[in-house]
Amino acid sequence: MSTVNLTIGPKTYSIACADGEEAHIEALGAVIAEKYAQLGSARAPLEAQNMLFAALFMADELAEARRQVAAAGPARLKEMEAQVTQLKLVEKAAQEEIARLKVQAAKPAPASTQVDMFGSSAVDQNDEILAQSLEAIAARAEALAATLEAKAANA
Repeated sequence: MSTVNLTIGPKTYSIACADGEEAHIEALGAVIAEKYAQLGSARAPLEAQNMLFAALFMADELAEARRQVAAAGPARLKEMEAQVTQLKLVEKAAQEEIARLKVQAAKPAPASTQVDMFGSSAVDQNDEILAQSLEAIAARAEALAATLEAKAANA
């Protein structure tokens, strides 16, 4: 166990915490001290009341943050669902293009095309490179869609 000293207003408080939590507790204490300082000249004569008012400031901010998260949640989820739908459309188009290129690559090369000693034409090689590139794009689109679906499920 460790001990952290927090100064809030005119008093210093000694707080026990787990080892390694000192910085976190100090940061929390700084937030409380900041809220306490917002009281300014409106401080009450009893220190407990001042601490209560500082806590009320923080509770009000927390309630507002929770309200904003709750309001933004459904909108963000819809946005992510739209992105997933768009990625699925891109993936489908990429897969269709890959299939079309594979069919085209399977067609015999025109007679005027140069063929290397292994029987491959430059057109075949370019088509294969393009098909591989499109397959890589489709794989990335699938991975992005899966990531967005996972985030949407966790939102």
